[in-house]
Amino acid sequence: MSKLELPGHGTSPVLDQAAGLRRLKPAQPVRVIAVTSGKGGVGKTSVSVNLAVSMALAGRQVMLLDGDLGLANIDVMLGLQPSYNLAHVLEGKCRLEDTLMIGPAGVMIVPASSGKRHMAELSAVEHAGLVRAFSELDRPLDVLIIDTAAGIADSVITFSQASQEVIVVVTGDPTSLTDAYALIKVLNRDHGVERVQVLANMVRDAGEAQSVYESLRRVAERFLDITLSFIGGIPNDDWLKRAVRRQRTVVEAYPNCPASEAFRQLARKADSWGMPTGARGNLEFFVERLVHSPLPRLATPALVGVAS
Repeated sequence: MSKLELPGHGTSPVLDQAAGLRRLKPAQPVRVIAVTSGKGGVGKTSVSVNLAVSMALAGRQVMLLDGDLGLANIDVMLGLQPSYNLAHVLEGKCRLEDTLMIGPAGVMIVPASSGKRHMAELSAVEHAGLVRAFSELDRPLDVLIIDTAAGIADSVITFSQASQEVIVVVTGDPTSLTDAYALIKVLNRDHGVERVQVLANMVRDAGEAQSVYESLRRVAERFLDITLSFIGGIPNDDWLKRAVRRQRTVVEAYPNCPASEAFRQLARKADSWGMPTGARGNLEFFVERLVHSPLPRLATPALVGVAS
């Protein structure tokens, strides 16, 4: 297969790929959920994989996309060894279908590459290649979960914009709260995201989870026009740490521990969110939006308490 074969002369690659994407007709709307965070090290990927497996165990057809395109780690977290990833798709070495791995509970996983800076800075033409790749997928699907990179890089904003729901993972660490606010501020003020779900991670108990949320809500409501919803907390559970060391999800390795119950509750909440009725929730809109919304470089926003 040649490297990223593009349409003929005189045709916009983006428009031509979008036309091909419209051939993708899912049997029902796909719920698209972006899991993101203001900074790394807050357990975002652990949340993504355990949420995906929890929803699959509840009977949903789930796909998990590693959206940290240049520093992917879902495969490492689950002890998987992909033969191909999204970088190979863009290089024309395989189809998207060839990258799919089946993870715990039947979750379909789309791996990305690690250590390739180029993948974190894709051009519009390369995004168009991903559009065609997704248009060729023919799998039944209820939920697409995207584990984004951390921070306010272009890919994070794009994935978040294009998703029906955005979950921001935050801890009680002051830097996590500050960076989570910065991310929410950019999503809201610059890109029109009006609703964010807040998940407190690594908390001692429900009281600390609520306190973490309230710290973020007070600042956001003061300076932003956005709705923040509290969707619970994940406890700082030694069983979860043990599962990570074993490269397993805690919900299938230790289903009776406190963290597993918290992830099941999170999955039930996510499943209760209204199904999309229009294009915004469709997989075709997700990828088409990804290509049609090129984003400028973003300046680092002001810190909480320093400037609004």
